[in-house]
Amino acid sequence: MDEAIQFAVENSYNRRTARNNIKSANKKVWETTTIGLPQISANVAYQNFLKQPVSLLPAAAFDNREAVVETVEDFFNLNRASSPDSPDGFIPVVFGTQQNINATLTLSQLIFDGSYLVGLQAAKTFLTISKQAEEKTILRTREAVINAYGNVLVTEKSITILEQNITILQKNFNDAQKIYENGLNEEEDVQQLEITLGNLKNQLNSVVKMKEIAYQMLNLSLGNPIKTPLILTDSLEGLAEDNVNLALIAAEFNFLNHIDFKISENNKETQRLIMKLEQSKALPSLSAFINYGTQGFSDSFSFFDSKQQWFDSSLLGVNLQVPIFSSFGRKARTSQAKIALENADIQLEETKQRLQILAKKAKIEYQLSIKNYGTAKKNIGLAERIEKKQRIKFFEGISSSFDLLQAQNQLYAQQQNYVQAMLAVITKKATLENALNIPIK
Repeated sequence: MDEAIQFAVENSYNRRTARNNIKSANKKVWETTTIGLPQISANVAYQNFLKQPVSLLPAAAFDNREAVVETVEDFFNLNRASSPDSPDGFIPVVFGTQQNINATLTLSQLIFDGSYLVGLQAAKTFLTISKQAEEKTILRTREAVINAYGNVLVTEKSITILEQNITILQKNFNDAQKIYENGLNEEEDVQQLEITLGNLKNQLNSVVKMKEIAYQMLNLSLGNPIKTPLILTDSLEGLAEDNVNLALIAAEFNFLNHIDFKISENNKETQRLIMKLEQSKALPSLSAFINYGTQGFSDSFSFFDSKQQWFDSSLLGVNLQVPIFSSFGRKARTSQAKIALENADIQLEETKQRLQILAKKAKIEYQLSIKNYGTAKKNIGLAERIEKKQRIKFFEGISSSFDLLQAQNQLYAQQQNYVQAMLAVITKKATLENALNIPIK
């Protein structure tokens, strides 16, 4: 079982998911951090006017209309619009070239933003929560493996007990059949044994079918494909004896070290940061940027020619955003965050009380399971001796089949009680270890 627990801690589906969540949380921390680091972006825009737009120049602004047209054509490389239906008093012209390219490189930097600072703290808290979730996953994995492993052993033990009972009862049935054939007992005695034998065979058939499911559930808790062959080297009796630990009942419980309490504390911290985030939205934010760009113009696609002329530009800017009035929307969100923080504080206290109750309950149940195990171990010995005596008396003709049936049913019930008592010691100890937050060795 110890090997199974260690294997599951490394390979179970939940553990693998928890490890990935930690990796994701680390990436989230870095993602949040990069918001306050320099950002560089590039933009390239190509435009090709399939039909260039026309602009109208007021002719009244010039003394000579024809001179204006010549001046426009000479200095701005503009063409008179082809349409003869231009409005009177205006000169139709086309500005710019048919094709152009604009390339820009921008460097931006966040200088101050209150929400960014809170976001950094929240990302680190999220990472802590992911690590705590992994710790809780490990404890749950241990308990799941112990339960699954114990169920397999119970199934195996039940099959062994049923097979032994069937072997004994089959012999009894055969002997009773011969005695009846010789006229020394009643047919009812034989039929009673036949009924009991049939019931035992049905139980064995059911348990054998459940055995496959038990092994598959163990593989599932280990993180294996469900049809992986397994050989269990621990016995149910051996594990039950090994898991009797009265010192565990006397162990002191410190809720401050419990993983559930730590998770609840982090939930409170998360709500505190959310409230702080809403408060920070009332602060101004400051950022700056600088860019450099170049533009090329041509009536044909000649941008890769060596003679292509390029026009450079650069811009430096600072952006200050100051929130002034939000119709009390920010105040409402901050109030909601405060209420959520109060609820988190209430939940923290509830977690503290609940963990103490669960620890006490787990101790009581574990202590009772040890006592029940001792009683069941004693009772099964008594039931075996009673059944054996009644069997001897039955075949000697001293007692009836009814007396033998009662002794057999009592034995079978005590056998099941014994098996379940051993399992209870194992599983209740695992529950107590989780309740006390005892780490895996």
